[in-house]
Amino acid sequence: MNDISNSDDLEFLMREFYSKLLTDKTVGYIFTDVAKLNLESHLPTLTLFWTNTLFHTGGYKANVVQVHKNLDALETLTPKHFEQWMGLLDNTIDEHFQGELADKMKLKAKQIGMTIQAKLGHYS
Repeated sequence: MNDISNSDDLEFLMREFYSKLLTDKTVGYIFTDVAKLNLESHLPTLTLFWTNTLFHTGGYKANVVQVHKNLDALETLTPKHFEQWMGLLDNTIDEHFQGELADKMKLKAKQIGMTIQAKLGHYS
């Protein structure tokens, strides 16, 4: 199994991850019913975010915390939601990639999730 090596890998990974996320019983409704996410239009943003996060390419300018604060105003994002999101992401990464960048992505995702939760003030 190969490591994550470029934005094409990340786009593939995000597509696989969101195919699980959108149908998940715990968090899927947040994306489909609350955020009304259109994956095809959101996929380039997700890919750009993770490409910048892992490869420091620049170009991603949105405030991730504010995006989640806006969503939290519509539906409280609980620690359980973040735990499920993280588990699905870790599993998806592990199914398709292994190596230093795959591990780095899992760590960064956990750090980002913890930061967002802290900023939302919903830690249990």
